[in-house]
Amino acid sequence: MRHMLRFFLGMPLLVIAALALPSSSIAQQQGGQTEVPKPKPPKKKQPPAGAAGAVGAAAPTVGGAQPTLLGTYGDWGAYTASPNGKKICFALAKPVKMETVPANRPRDAAYLFISSRPTEKVKDEVSVIIGYGFKLNSDATIETGGANYAMYTQNDGAWIKNAAEESKLIDAMRKGNDVVVKGVSARGTATSDTYSLKGLAQALDKVTEECR
Repeated sequence: MRHMLRFFLGMPLLVIAALALPSSSIAQQQGGQTEVPKPKPPKKKQPPAGAAGAVGAAAPTVGGAQPTLLGTYGDWGAYTASPNGKKICFALAKPVKMETVPANRPRDAAYLFISSRPTEKVKDEVSVIIGYGFKLNSDATIETGGANYAMYTQNDGAWIKNAAEESKLIDAMRKGNDVVVKGVSARGTATSDTYSLKGLAQALDKVTEECR
C-alpha cells in the first residue's frame, strides 16, 4: 500500500516542482532525453511524499487534488495536498549552488524536501531528488553544522540511512545556515548541492501546524 501511495503521490507532485519553481532559483536542465524518476520500494522509511509547486506559484491539479501553498518563508515554501483523501504536508527548496566534477555536467533539477504524512504517523522525513540516477549501491551524504549524515539511494532519490539521526538533523537544519548534499551519479559524476536554510524553521512550523 505504501509503495502504491508513493507512486500516485510522489511522482505527480515532483512534476509540479519541476514546472513551477521560481526562475530565480538555480536550475540545470538535462541535455538529452529526460528519465522519469521511478517509485522507490519502501525499506525502513516511506519514500518522499513528493514535491509541489514552488514558492508563490500556482500548482495544477494532480490526481484530483490541488496542492495548496501554505506560505513562503525565505528560500522555502510550505505546502499541503490531499491526494486520494490522504493529507500530506511538506517544505520544499531548490539548491542555491550546484557543482559537479567534471564541471558543468547536465542533469535534471534537484530538490530537498521535508514531508509529514499524519495517516502514516510520519513527521519531518528528509529526502532529496538529485536530478540523475545515483551510482548503484552508493550512499549520498547531507552535511550541516559540521556533521555528516549518510543517505541511502535508489534511482534519483536519497533518504536518511539511520532513522534515529533524523530528528538530530532536523534540529541542526533549523539552527543552521545551509546544508550540502553530495552524491555520485551512475556515470561517475560527483555532485555537491548547497541549500539555503533561510526560512526553513518557519516553513516546518507551518507544516507541523497543518499536519498535526
